[in-house]
Amino acid sequence: MSRLREWLADGLLITDGAWGTELQARGLPPGTIPDTWNLTHPERVQAVARAYADAGSQVILTNTFRANAVAMKGVPEADIDAINRAGVAVSRGAAGQALVFASIGPTGKMLLSGEIDSEQVSAAFVAQSRSLAEAGADALLVETMSDIEEARLAVKAAKSTGLPAIVSFAFDSGKNKDRTMMGATPEAVAAAMAEAGADAVGANCGVGVEQAVPICRRLRAACDLPIWIKPNAGLPTIEGSAIRYRTSAEFFASHYAALREAGAAFLGGCCGSTPDFIRALVSARRAAS
Repeated sequence: MSRLREWLADGLLITDGAWGTELQARGLPPGTIPDTWNLTHPERVQAVARAYADAGSQVILTNTFRANAVAMKGVPEADIDAINRAGVAVSRGAAGQALVFASIGPTGKMLLSGEIDSEQVSAAFVAQSRSLAEAGADALLVETMSDIEEARLAVKAAKSTGLPAIVSFAFDSGKNKDRTMMGATPEAVAAAMAEAGADAVGANCGVGVEQAVPICRRLRAACDLPIWIKPNAGLPTIEGSAIRYRTSAEFFASHYAALREAGAAFLGGCCGSTPDFIRALVSARRAAS
């Protein structure tokens, strides 16, 4: 049995919630790359991880979503390495008994258009995966992907470390908001990632928790991998210079049973969710048991 399936032996695991909006609430200036705070403001980053651990998260992510050489072009390789290693250390220091899954986001460049080539993408993901693994992450999470080929390269890099590799896509496009920005369906994603050797596949970000239920069901039907689900707290609205998310923790958690029945193995929140969302999910799980 793989390590990931051992962790899931007792049932669904509650993950954490949003990081970006929580760091902004702690003073992250607009336009600042959050990952840099691992070195400049580690105590504030750790406060986010600790808040989720205290709320009941069984999996804590790392503040390393953009810490690859393409997304952070111009930043010295040694600094990117330090950011990744510090991200794992900061989350580990707050996680307690929770697992630490290190976050790997997309490069922000398009392979299909020739804006970047596969060798550059692979090199960036290999370097980041190695830094995160050597720093002591329990697993690597490739998240918010839209391009199957980029995700395939990221999974290959993550798997080269020997750690479990989870890959998650953002489904927010198409008439029914059930496709990635590049047009990939849940079925295509599930098949491609199973073939790529991913240990789990899922959906994060997107448009909201209610839309996550059919996406989860379709992913589960299309493969035998555990399913990772981490939806946004609905669509944001802009009020002046502030971004607001209107979904409540209670409404979010009211979908716990539906998502579990749809096949979710990991469940948490993405943009706009807070530790209150995690507490509500933990309460919903307790009520359902």
